[in-house]
Amino acid sequence: MYLAVLAPLSAPDEVSHFISSYRLSNTILGQPAADGKGHVYIRTQDAFVLDTDLNPGESLAGQEETKDTQVLGQTLTEHTYRKIHDTGLSGTGTQEMETTVKPPVETTPLAYLPQALGIVLGRLLGLGGLGLLYLGRFGNLLFFAGITWYAMRQLPFGKEVLFGVTMLPMTLHLAASFSYDAMILSLSFLFSAVTLKLTYGAGNVRKRDVALMAAVMGVLGPCKMIYGVLLGLCLLIPVKKFGNGRNWLLSAAAVLAVYAGAMILVNSATIAQYAAETESFVGWAGESGYTFEWVLHNPVKTLRIFYNTILEKGDYYHLTMMGNWLGNLDQVLDVPYVVILAMTFTLFFLAMKKPGGETVYLAGGRRAWALFLCLACVGAAMFSMFIAWTPASSSIVMGVQGRYFLPFLPVFLMALKNNWITLTKNRDRELLFFLVCANGYVLLRLFSIVSIRI
Repeated sequence: MYLAVLAPLSAPDEVSHFISSYRLSNTILGQPAADGKGHVYIRTQDAFVLDTDLNPGESLAGQEETKDTQVLGQTLTEHTYRKIHDTGLSGTGTQEMETTVKPPVETTPLAYLPQALGIVLGRLLGLGGLGLLYLGRFGNLLFFAGITWYAMRQLPFGKEVLFGVTMLPMTLHLAASFSYDAMILSLSFLFSAVTLKLTYGAGNVRKRDVALMAAVMGVLGPCKMIYGVLLGLCLLIPVKKFGNGRNWLLSAAAVLAVYAGAMILVNSATIAQYAAETESFVGWAGESGYTFEWVLHNPVKTLRIFYNTILEKGDYYHLTMMGNWLGNLDQVLDVPYVVILAMTFTLFFLAMKKPGGETVYLAGGRRAWALFLCLACVGAAMFSMFIAWTPASSSIVMGVQGRYFLPFLPVFLMALKNNWITLTKNRDRELLFFLVCANGYVLLRLFSIVSIRI
């Protein structure tokens, strides 16, 4: 339902993710992906999704260079729904290609494989631009649902917690979009589930388990480097589960080698650029920014900026993690705070110990380590945006959004279960049903807002 109510290209950065998926679809079909300038080829009949003033079949013809084109779904209004209704899914039958200056995301192509396969199917079926958008989104949603379902099967405990996180408005919005966050979320959930299964399960670690962890990190790491911190979850697994210390070292080396190799292949240039530069320029602010060198010489000031950021932006992180503003963080497309608060308490209740519930959970040193890793992920997210997005005139870190915390939210919630707080009744089914009903209300509210928004 989120796929339909929140129109294509409405999610954060979804235009760039769509262009990246389209580029990969060109490669899969054996066609040129981009021109010499890196501009991605798209069908002329699909150009109208990047400029809603056009009709299907009309060319962009350099309009992107001369004006700010209105991308479909970037601002959701009644006109968006009308455009979708009037255009339909059918194509014009022409296969003429042109380029767009909209930039793709430079990351591993695997992050866009589900979306690209949906676009390929749409192109083979002769569908138009909207058909490609919906099939690409649907492919991403299918991947998210399949991997998350498998992650739930792997979890030794906390299945209801993971399900609760997947039912948050922001999670569902991202899963039903072109965003590579759908892959990041599902693979993070899977990696967490596998490590917890190997930690608390009865069996020993097999080669296939090590291969699975390595493969997941090999895809996940290059998408968002900050989630490499989740590799620390492997340290929860007892050494005896590997048979001996030698096998543990070989397994750790294999996972790290795949992760490091993927990072070098995809992100080596970016890492080298940020590590070597002594001056930086933040384009959106039009001024200089912070660098690694500045951080090394000013550790106390850096910590003070991070502390001020938590104080000033903590509520914003919470709201944008849960989905208080949907679309492209459009404050008109809001979810009432009381609903967000109710969903937050629901997640905490799902995480608490209860009669007839699971007796195995993160405790002692393992709980402390899991919470430390969650805190480290928050720090990594803030540090990355501090270097890449924050102007030197700012006293807080800019650019961090709450959705960056969703990949490790299930682990954080599972680590909260303890013997001190116990619910008197097991109400998990009712709590999960509430989340379903709350999402129904959110969808009706959003549809109503967009339908009357001019």
